[in-house]
Amino acid sequence: MQIHFIAIGGSAMHNLALALEHKGYTVSGSDDVIFEPSKSRLSDKGLLPEAFGWFPEKIHQGLDAVILGMHAKPDNPELLRAQELGLKIYSYPEFLYEQSKHKTRVVIGGSHGKTSITSMILHVLNYHDIEVDYMVGAQLDGFERMVHLTEDNDFIVLEGDEYLSSPIDRRPKFHLYRPNIALLSGISWDHINVFPTFENYVGQFQVFVDSIVKGGSITYNVEDAEVKRVVEASENPIRKFPYATPAYTVENGQTLLETPDGPMPIEVFGKHNLSNLAGAKWICQHMGVDEDDFYEAIATFKGAAKRLEKIAEGKSGIAYKDFAHSPSKVSATTRAVKEQYPDRKLIACLELHTYSSFNPEFLKEYQGALDAADEALVFYLPESVAIKKLDPVSPEQISEAFQRKDLHIFTKAEAFHQFIFDQDYDDSVLLLMSSGNYGGLDLEAVKARVER
Repeated sequence: MQIHFIAIGGSAMHNLALALEHKGYTVSGSDDVIFEPSKSRLSDKGLLPEAFGWFPEKIHQGLDAVILGMHAKPDNPELLRAQELGLKIYSYPEFLYEQSKHKTRVVIGGSHGKTSITSMILHVLNYHDIEVDYMVGAQLDGFERMVHLTEDNDFIVLEGDEYLSSPIDRRPKFHLYRPNIALLSGISWDHINVFPTFENYVGQFQVFVDSIVKGGSITYNVEDAEVKRVVEASENPIRKFPYATPAYTVENGQTLLETPDGPMPIEVFGKHNLSNLAGAKWICQHMGVDEDDFYEAIATFKGAAKRLEKIAEGKSGIAYKDFAHSPSKVSATTRAVKEQYPDRKLIACLELHTYSSFNPEFLKEYQGALDAADEALVFYLPESVAIKKLDPVSPEQISEAFQRKDLHIFTKAEAFHQFIFDQDYDDSVLLLMSSGNYGGLDLEAVKARVER
């Protein structure tokens, strides 16, 4: 097949392009800008466009399909040409469904935890040499790509994102997968630019549960009140399997998971990660992995990239960085680190970076999110707010939202960086949380500071 990607450089899109090239398809693509690591990875396979920009002449009748990325606009010249020629145009999730409609589709959904749970499942399957197709939102140890597609594998494991499918398809991605086996980890308001009310956001998960194939199953986090309500209210004739956080203890900075054979040390930590682990175990069992084999494999799981990643460890100082940015993720991550290191000072730093985090109404959702930290910082750049064409956000609004009187608030990168480097990290843990880059913070310098 000959496939053309409009906006090939995105994290998801370039991984799909690499997967199709690996499958033997003829792949081409365009984009107006491509950053690393996408740029090098596409170049290595001969898929990097010769020039940046949009070229309608790349669109022709010889194409079997065009895949449209979210980065493109509805008036994209290549898209308009494809529509004019009557070519088949897929969104990213539509194409994944097309590739997997004859497979057993396992879809992991939720406002938080879906990348970690999908990663745990794939780690366990890979450990036991069980081959499956997959799509996951993080780079994993032992996996060349974030997307893998074959003709032969019976299962496909898909991370189910609730964000929109494409510029011309405003449905959430996970509405298109029609799972046979599904998991729902948690519901907490996110993507406020697309789902302006909590009720509207929750409604997307109701549709997801109702989209499960008749006779299929959903494994769901019964400790999340909204998840429990949505799943148990669904009249879809599917099997419903609740899960909850398993018993565990923390001793001297080591988390021990209670198993039928006694306490077992594991690499991940925090209540949210143990909850994720319980969900992953259920899904693996649905896929034919027994409990003992799951525990053997999960003991070696170190986590997904950008998810609670240890970046430095000295004699008495430790530093982590995490992709957490929504209120529920920030709260869970901060509490997890404090629980793991109760006798150390926790310095938690959050960069506000997303559209939602600058919305005055959504800001209120952050109340208490940093309460587990001994010292708490929030950093944001007023110019980031201006670029998003939003009303200015004041430090006073931030302070009021978090409801913490001793909160440090920084609006200049230099001052934030200086604060980080001025800290004494003896008997301390530094936690950096953001989906951005902390105003260009030099993480290697942070590592050197913490480890000295």
